[in-house]
Amino acid sequence: MSFGLGHGRELDPGHIAVTPAELPPLPDAIRTDPEAGRVDPRTWFPDPALPLEIEFGSGKGTFLVQQGALQPDTNFLGLEWAGEFFTYAADRVRRAGLENVRMWRGDGVELFRWRMPSAIARVVHLYFPDPWPKTRHHKKRTVRDEFLKECHRVLVPGGELRVVTDHPAYWDWMEDHFARWCDPGGVEGIRFIRGAFETVESAESGEMVGSNFERKYREEGRDFHGAVLRREM
Repeated sequence: MSFGLGHGRELDPGHIAVTPAELPPLPDAIRTDPEAGRVDPRTWFPDPALPLEIEFGSGKGTFLVQQGALQPDTNFLGLEWAGEFFTYAADRVRRAGLENVRMWRGDGVELFRWRMPSAIARVVHLYFPDPWPKTRHHKKRTVRDEFLKECHRVLVPGGELRVVTDHPAYWDWMEDHFARWCDPGGVEGIRFIRGAFETVESAESGEMVGSNFERKYREEGRDFHGAVLRREM
């Protein structure tokens, strides 16, 4: 199949794409047992013993390709909902020969909720998520209480959620959520510790992440906001 992003070139996700055999449908037992659908994504990599980092919304795959090459001792799982972007990004990873990067297409929030075991990821990357600016769409925003709760569960103790956005109203929304989840009392007894965002290793000079979205938005003169939430030990 040919996609516009490939400029006429045939795109092939190949073995980078997580297959239905690796992530089968949810079992009927999920109705009574929330743990029944858990599948450890670390087993999808040639070396499951390596630390795992997960990126929400991989877009064209720039972060995965750049950072995956710099960290061969880390497994990276990219989550992307849009089929065209998913195929393009997975094809890029395949052509780069990165065996420590895999990609899954679908709703990452639902994947966390129903499929991910606890305490498996060292870092969750969330860069430039869709701001869903209309009030009636705020329920679709990734940063919500449900997501933060699942992130805390999926991260190893001391693991980090790293977030960057260019959208000021969404940042205000995030700040409200972060304040509650980083309060000494936390939420439902769960707490993060907030820290400053540090530029990722693969970013170029003056960049925070170095993704296609960031480079596009920098040309438009937008401001950027970032934070790190670390799972309390």
